[in-house]
Amino acid sequence: MSVLYLQVNMSEPQSTAEQMPAGKSHGGIGGNYKITLYELENFQGKKCELSGECQNLSEKGLDKIGSIKVESGPWLSFERQSYGGEQFVLEKGDYPRWDTWSNSHRSDYLMSIRPLKIASLIEKLENDSAEHKIHLFENAGYNGRKMEIVDDDVPSLWGHGFQDRVASIKVLNGTWVGYEYPGYRGRQYVFEKNEYQHWNDWKGNQPKIQSVRRIRDMQWHKRGCFTGTPAAPSAPAPAPAPAPAPTSS
Repeated sequence: MSVLYLQVNMSEPQSTAEQMPAGKSHGGIGGNYKITLYELENFQGKKCELSGECQNLSEKGLDKIGSIKVESGPWLSFERQSYGGEQFVLEKGDYPRWDTWSNSHRSDYLMSIRPLKIASLIEKLENDSAEHKIHLFENAGYNGRKMEIVDDDVPSLWGHGFQDRVASIKVLNGTWVGYEYPGYRGRQYVFEKNEYQHWNDWKGNQPKIQSVRRIRDMQWHKRGCFTGTPAAPSAPAPAPAPAPAPTSS
């Protein structure tokens, strides 16, 4: 069995202001979660604030979700009730319309949601282990070619010498999201610390994943945060016309 290894150390020094006080938890396991769901686009209409899971958003008075604000997370949302259908990862930031959280364009429904548990950076450092580590296998049952990814995001498996066929997965550390197409596009599949012997275990329609990235604690990794598309700057106001020159009498 051939094995491909990909390991890039992405750790960055923390400033004094960013260091976490002893005994406190920021995000991740034991952290706070808060999300606001809106009925209409651009944060209009009825809204619902959540700090925990909800298997049926219709029970909260929302039959359709048009926009979302994630104050703290991350969250995992689903196309159908009771955590069924397509999955959509929601990280800290604003989502003004449905296609900002779903790039598969197959459905604009979001009917159930739960907090996505991730271990904090401090917990990983205390355990002296890699923050994120995943093994991808070509065939079911952890057979065939293998690719190991440690503390890195991979926008194209082909670009790192692997194929797009991924039929089984082992997540040793961290929480990951895999995508159907390169560049983090298409259907999303979340992989928490576990073993997935067959693509049916992650509700895949076929053994096809072409890009993979980490889901990280936004308290520590703000640059990975979704911020939405900034509004275009408004045109500057025209300069006032010069005052007319005085006329001689």
